[in-house]
Amino acid sequence: MPRGPDPAPDAHPPGEPFLRIPHPDRLDPHHPAYDDILRVHSAALDAGEAGYRDPDTGLFVLTAGWLWARGTCCDQGCRHCPYVGR
Repeated sequence: MPRGPDPAPDAHPPGEPFLRIPHPDRLDPHHPAYDDILRVHSAALDAGEAGYRDPDTGLFVLTAGWLWARGTCCDQGCRHCPYVGR
């Protein structure tokens, strides 16, 4: 899978806790695939990948680490947007 952009010098590393758990407005904790989604998202973060295949839909989903390294919110409703509520 493609790797994300190089993070800005003040970017938080992908291991930051707020990058691991999506805002509940973006992924309901009661979603039937919630645990699987968190597992594949964490694996993609740890590998420095830009995203992962959603285990439920098969769609490509960007990681919070990649979105954080972008530097701004794109206002597209990304599941792992690190800017929601901040």
